[in-house]
Amino acid sequence: MKAAPSLTRFLGLAAAALALGLVACRPGQDSQTSPGTAETPAEPRYPMTGQVVSVLTERGSLLVDHAAIPGYMPAMTMEFQVGIGDLALAKPGARLRATLIEVAGGNFRLEGVWWENATAEAEINRASSALREETTIRGRKAYREVGENLPDFALYNQEGQVIPVGRWRGKQVMLNFIFTRCTVAAMCPAATLKMMQTQAKAKAAGIPNIEFVSITLDPEFDTPGVLKEYAQQRAIDTTNFSFLTGPESAIKDLFKQFGILTDMRGGVLNHTLATLLINEQGKIVWRVDGSGWSPDDFVAKMAR
Repeated sequence: MKAAPSLTRFLGLAAAALALGLVACRPGQDSQTSPGTAETPAEPRYPMTGQVVSVLTERGSLLVDHAAIPGYMPAMTMEFQVGIGDLALAKPGARLRATLIEVAGGNFRLEGVWWENATAEAEINRASSALREETTIRGRKAYREVGENLPDFALYNQEGQVIPVGRWRGKQVMLNFIFTRCTVAAMCPAATLKMMQTQAKAKAAGIPNIEFVSITLDPEFDTPGVLKEYAQQRAIDTTNFSFLTGPESAIKDLFKQFGILTDMRGGVLNHTLATLLINEQGKIVWRVDGSGWSPDDFVAKMAR
């Protein structure tokens, strides 16, 4: 297995892969995702804000006191179906913004749920602004080669918590990019499975202080609740495995700094793959592009 190619060669290979559509993932409903989470084009959709009155766990729904939706309905308290991840994160009194969807039979559900927290949002926005400035300053040198340090950033994990990159200092980190709607078996599903296998092998090998991190390629859809559901449905051990999302601008800056190329065409998300190992000092020490990497090779690198 070889480490990362030079920047010029990497970008050339990646661009060719995108042009040929060799790494295309069509967003769609994953077979392990709970029913009722895929978008139906005919369903009316409306932005909505509100506050949770109660969590109706057995019904898989939330009772929400929501603001008026201009041209659709007045302010009122009503019940909404939500995904299992959003249900797990919901708390009475929590404020949210989401997309209201009217489904057949006069029922309603919420998608794209973001939990409002002024302190967390301020921290994320500060980190995103700093990352944007750094990416702009680096310009064509934004791509970080093996031997360089991680950029500073902060994103939300699957619990809705703010995770600054500094939290991992003193630990090794294995990092990749995926998105939950990818249905191509050889792409994101395979990448997640390999990360899980590596996690298990690292634990069996007694490797301490290791974190596994998957950053979404699709922040518009992959909210904390969606990421939590993704982890729950796959029985992923999240004690040291984080799924991260956040502002689209921050995610795009990370694409540039980690050399990830994406291109959405006709509902198909073309993207490159990269898996990285970062040491305890925050330095990138190993990188493999594409999907042909071995968990055993990464565990061997961790053990050195």
